[in-house]
Amino acid sequence: MSTSTYHIRGLDCRDCAAVIEPAFKELPGVENLELDFTRGTLKLTGNLSEADVRQRLRRLGFDLLDPETLEAPKSSKVIDFSGFWRYFWQMPELKLILPGFALLFLSLFAGRFGLQQPWLMLIQILLLPLAGWPVFSNGIQSLFQGAGLNMNFLMSAASVGAVVIGEAHEALIMLVLFTLSESLEGYINDKARKVLSEFADLAPKEALRLEGEDERLVPVDSLAVNDVVIVRPGERFPIDGRVLAGTSEVNQAPITGESRLVPKTVGDEVLSSTVNGQGTLRVAVTRLAADNTINRIIELVTQAQSTKAKQEKFIERFARIYTPIVVAIAVLVVAVPVLFLGQPLWNTPSAYGWLHRGLSLLMVGCPCALVISTPITLISALTRAAREGVIFKGGVYLENLSTAKAIAFDKTGTLTLGKPSVQEFIAVDCTGNQGQGACESCKDMLALASSLEQHSTHPLGQAVLAEAKAHGVEARYAPAENARNRDGLGQEGYVNGKLAAVGSLKLFLDEHGDHLPEDVVEKTVAAQAEGKTTMLVCDGERVRGYLAVEDSLRNEAPAVLRGLQAQGLQTIMLTGDNQEVARKVAAALALNDMQAELLPEEKLKALDGLRERFGKVIMVGDGINDSPALARADLGVAMGGASNAQVLETADLVLMNDDLSRLPYALRLSRFTNALIRQNIVISLGVKALVAVLAVLGLTPLWVAILADIGVSLAVTLNGMRAINFTPQKAEAFQAAAAAAAS
Repeated sequence: MSTSTYHIRGLDCRDCAAVIEPAFKELPGVENLELDFTRGTLKLTGNLSEADVRQRLRRLGFDLLDPETLEAPKSSKVIDFSGFWRYFWQMPELKLILPGFALLFLSLFAGRFGLQQPWLMLIQILLLPLAGWPVFSNGIQSLFQGAGLNMNFLMSAASVGAVVIGEAHEALIMLVLFTLSESLEGYINDKARKVLSEFADLAPKEALRLEGEDERLVPVDSLAVNDVVIVRPGERFPIDGRVLAGTSEVNQAPITGESRLVPKTVGDEVLSSTVNGQGTLRVAVTRLAADNTINRIIELVTQAQSTKAKQEKFIERFARIYTPIVVAIAVLVVAVPVLFLGQPLWNTPSAYGWLHRGLSLLMVGCPCALVISTPITLISALTRAAREGVIFKGGVYLENLSTAKAIAFDKTGTLTLGKPSVQEFIAVDCTGNQGQGACESCKDMLALASSLEQHSTHPLGQAVLAEAKAHGVEARYAPAENARNRDGLGQEGYVNGKLAAVGSLKLFLDEHGDHLPEDVVEKTVAAQAEGKTTMLVCDGERVRGYLAVEDSLRNEAPAVLRGLQAQGLQTIMLTGDNQEVARKVAAALALNDMQAELLPEEKLKALDGLRERFGKVIMVGDGINDSPALARADLGVAMGGASNAQVLETADLVLMNDDLSRLPYALRLSRFTNALIRQNIVISLGVKALVAVLAVLGLTPLWVAILADIGVSLAVTLNGMRAINFTPQKAEAFQAAAAAAAS
């Protein structure tokens, strides 16, 4: 029993490919199968050989495809006609259908040599399955396997009907146009799928591993954690790792989308597929090839393509009832005028008969254009976003971003740099005149605070540890035992057998209010009034003093907030910090609203309140301390996914670079994508409605009807793929156009 994944040629539409799943499920030896239209793959678990799979697919009108033979998109052109014709001539069924086309074409002239019409009709009907083998085989399978009436069945019925009414030339034209359009559609879809593999192609397949004093070129998959590799100037990093020796500047744009070079030196982390600058680096492997950043991105984007948006689900439900309704109408169009109104069934010299009109109506009975356009648009947008360092976890989140009305931000690490520093720390019994830990009492208080923060990941805890290390007191006390977080208020644990604590003024007022020295409270409040975050320290018996910490705003934050507000979003800050700090940050960023001193559960309630006021709400945080809030929001956005594996798994939308400036781009791309989807729905239904009216009025030859159906399918596919080339510059132009339309 084995599991294999096969790439399928011709898997262009979920509706048309619905025959595959039931056809394989009935085979002996098949334990499980997963058909993924988005990736064009069939994953089979069982005892079938590749030859068995290929044979079965060919019977259904499909074929296996070697993904390595696909032409990589070397330019921004969606259609490269030289590449298309190479793709077309590789179709294995051409050996069968080209002779069929030729014989069907010759049969058009057989009447001139005395062949009677009944015999000519019979010969042409027998030639039709030869000329349209993929169409007929797929259409018949769909009917008998319970997959419904797909485009291939409708096409088969229309071509047979065309021969019956004496329009064999129209049947030939329809089959030729349909074959070319299906090939072109398949080529475009395969190129869209190939875009994602560009990420995989970024990562080198080999690495230069250091073995003692020797260097050896080895496959990347053979590298183990802590192996040392050499990365020369201009080379891509083959793995995620940590710099052991050397300095350089690294282009991280393939992963994070940032344009500037990032300096790297000993101890810094480097990411797979990023490009080394001018220096040679020795790098220790920190993750296996299967777990490195580029592979995690590929997996997340691939999974995202299988998470359907609401519009996509609606279209699929609509498609299931659309075709039967159109077929029923086509039957009525033929039956009612002929049986009840005495109208002609067959064509007359002056007009098309009602059978011809019904057959023309069948050509608008397949929802391919609708079904194809949405997933292709979403694939293009998700892949475009990933190129810019923005990872959506699914189409539904891309959709939610465009319809949100408010966006809430955590403060520390999101609107601020998340690298606060201790500005002052003063003990109750300070004996110095200089503050800043000049005396032993102040240093001892700092050491006690660092003991409690030893295992904290919060930026404030890290600031305390950094200050203790700077004063050389980080090891004065052993790490606190049984340390625990006090729900956003601070840390507590046992130091020297006593329950010590470090935390906010609110925590101490609630639990030690009767024993707080008045001067400590006054100094703490004064520091908060200056916009600093304060923490008090207790050794289990008495309050030892306080620390004042301050963070800096992100440079990009003001422009990002203005940009989001210009796009119609309400901006709110939700923070556990004190009111004074929150007011200072809110004023500096011109936020619409802010809520401070929130415990984690209060932050969740605040999000619920925002949802009641505005509708859909986005929550932006660092992805570690804000996980509950990110999960509660309609869309959770986490920052810094490139350097933290946990962040990649936390939110619905991940900004790979620790940079807020990607957020307005993501919003514009989301709105652009949803605009494309709406355009495609209007185009698809509008053209089909027009053709249906013309068909009923007898103004549409069969080949014109099929050309219209083919044309709209290609049009919406090409329109949807515009998202692949959506740039920040186009984002700005789109925002300006949207603002002009709104005004």
